[in-house]
Amino acid sequence: MSRIGNKPVDIPDKVKVNIDNDGGVSVEGPKGKLNWKLPRQITGNVKDNHVSLARGAETRSVKALHGLSRALVHNMVVGVSEGFTKQLEIEGVGFKAAVQGTNLNLSLGFSHPILFPIPKDIKITVTDQTKIMIQGADKKVVGQVAADIRRYYPPEPYKGKGVRYAGEQIRRKEGKTVQ
Repeated sequence: MSRIGNKPVDIPDKVKVNIDNDGGVSVEGPKGKLNWKLPRQITGNVKDNHVSLARGAETRSVKALHGLSRALVHNMVVGVSEGFTKQLEIEGVGFKAAVQGTNLNLSLGFSHPILFPIPKDIKITVTDQTKIMIQGADKKVVGQVAADIRRYYPPEPYKGKGVRYAGEQIRRKEGKTVQ
């Protein structure tokens, strides 16, 4: 029995959820619109202000898909009503970031600046050149954009320079000792 899958998803007042006969889920709210297709074995229906999902078989994989589908629909509802944010911090001498039009300009100690194209549904703001805030309705896209930016210069263990998630702890190493 999937405990997560059996919980209904509450729908806030400003959000509209529609489930087609072929399993297409569309969620619309103040922050945007998201679409997703349910797996074949999972069916959904909207009653009152709740979305409930049911599974067609009792196999282990279908039970896992049941919980996954409920979590993804819940993330869609939260995304279009409140949105998701990820914060990155840049640490290092001369390392900085700035938003220029539809690109994020990163100076990370390379011989050239890095221009990261901002996806259309994502909003990126930079405060005091070292803190990057990524906002959007789709949790997966927000996390992927943050991971892509971090991948340009992941934090290194000796000096701690690089792009890190806010609050991320980096395991530090000692350098070589001279005898």
